[in-house]
Amino acid sequence: MDAFKEILTQTYWHNTVENYLIAFGVFVVFLIIFKIFEKILLKKLEKLVKKTKTDIDDELIKIIESIPNIFYVLISVYIGLQFLLVNSMITKILNALLIILIIYWGTKAATNIIEYVLYKMAAKKGSVKREKNSTYFALSLVAKIVLWATGFLLLLSNLGVNITAFVASLGIGGIAIALAAQNILGDIFSSFSIYFDKPFEIGDYIVVGEQKGTVKRIGLKTTRIQALQGEEIVVSNRKLTDTQIRNFKKMKKRRIDFEIHATYDTPTTKMKKVPGMIRKIIKDVKLCTPDRIHFKEFGDSGLIFEIVYFVDSNSYKESMGARQEINLEIKKAFEKEGIEMAFPTRTLHVNKLN
Repeated sequence: MDAFKEILTQTYWHNTVENYLIAFGVFVVFLIIFKIFEKILLKKLEKLVKKTKTDIDDELIKIIESIPNIFYVLISVYIGLQFLLVNSMITKILNALLIILIIYWGTKAATNIIEYVLYKMAAKKGSVKREKNSTYFALSLVAKIVLWATGFLLLLSNLGVNITAFVASLGIGGIAIALAAQNILGDIFSSFSIYFDKPFEIGDYIVVGEQKGTVKRIGLKTTRIQALQGEEIVVSNRKLTDTQIRNFKKMKKRRIDFEIHATYDTPTTKMKKVPGMIRKIIKDVKLCTPDRIHFKEFGDSGLIFEIVYFVDSNSYKESMGARQEINLEIKKAFEKEGIEMAFPTRTLHVNKLN
């Protein structure tokens, strides 16, 4: 027993054998605790979160599972070494390794969470499934660059590097780059504005100034529009955010108004029939709802009726089909009633001089 105590009191590199045994025991205990957490508790948590309706907890479990085993080993070694007197160089190396691992894993975890949130937002709007809207991927890339740059600066700072001058030089360089690429950056930020504000989406029919067509692709710098004639129109995103946009896809129904001119020799009794006659024609056409039909005014060449109705569709093709059917039925009804439609005429009265 005394021999065993004597062995425990023997000193090597400023530490007794007893201190080494305690440090090793602490290392083993914490390593076992981490393994129990990883193999048992984490597996139970994984089964539990699968039963929940949300999937954010599944993502968090994946992030925890991605922690490398070396991280647990280094933590256990670090705690065990607290019971020993060790060389300062060894402590610095171990601290540096821990800092690198913590910042690396923390940055990676933050990147995964942001990417998950962006993916959910994009999936909700349908841009990921269609894979035609690159704004989601741009946002993801920007988030990764910012997070990894921040992580790199934190790493340098924790390793004792003076990053003040480094950050200042980055600021000057960033200003120079921003000035050089002002137009490109303007288009990129405009694409973010389009992504979040949603003035239009892929498949919408829009009119921008003199350009009009169906949106086919929303990119980082430009948006592609297919015109009715078939050609592709490329418009910069900055122009789209600075210009008034008419989005016909957002329109629930179309309003159509037009005039009919009857000749002046149309009897008043027949003129009174016109509003009711036209209202019935519009009601009988699919998707059409009459709004108002009035004898508006006495025109230069005829008696003017103003007709307004709605087509419950945003399709231009359907609205034109309904309009054609209504126009044909009105002409047929006028012919049946013997009402003549007026056209621009001019009557010249000549007085005979004796």
